[in-house]
Amino acid sequence: MTAAVTLKVAGLAVARGGVAVLEGVGFTLAASQVLILRGPNGVGKTTLLRTLAGLQPPLAGSVSVPSESLTYAAHADGIKAVLSVAENLSFWAAIYGTGDVAQALAAMNLTALADRRAAHLSAGQKRRLGLARLLVTGRPVWLLDEPTVSLDAASVSLFAGVLRGHLAAGGSAVIATHIDLGLPEAAVLDLTPFKARAPQDGGAKGAFDEAFA
Repeated sequence: MTAAVTLKVAGLAVARGGVAVLEGVGFTLAASQVLILRGPNGVGKTTLLRTLAGLQPPLAGSVSVPSESLTYAAHADGIKAVLSVAENLSFWAAIYGTGDVAQALAAMNLTALADRRAAHLSAGQKRRLGLARLLVTGRPVWLLDEPTVSLDAASVSLFAGVLRGHLAAGGSAVIATHIDLGLPEAAVLDLTPFKARAPQDGGAKGAFDEAFA
């Protein structure tokens, strides 16, 4: 079982390139829960995930969760091309000091590719390796940005099974995705209503600083 962790977000405002894109975002995510982020391209899904992950500071509001409980999977796969599939996972397992590499390989159907250099993998295989990394971190809260990019239907189904296993063990996830992962219990948060309002003066720096002082 994964240690129970609750992620609490209150009044969160986030920015991209110094410009506010979302404001007033709030939700609570308990153990075994999954939240799907929705909204049009550019609304701020990636920016929100990066802020939750601690990769950039919020403009306002708070994120309450132990930092060591989070792991973030972005569009990049986070793998080293010169290492084999198994060596990549062993590297991350050593970083986090936890995780069963053999189990992660099996979960994402990578056992037969364990000795292949990552540089020689297809785009879909690289993506599966990047997602297998989640399983060796031991982190209970997964922040996932379009995790099924480059995956075929069979691999999407495989990952959905891994995600269900993570939730069943007490983990949780916040996911930006347009794909149906077959999780009817998932809550959905449409970010469109949280889109930041344009400054009244057309964007003068002084008004921006005042609004988020």
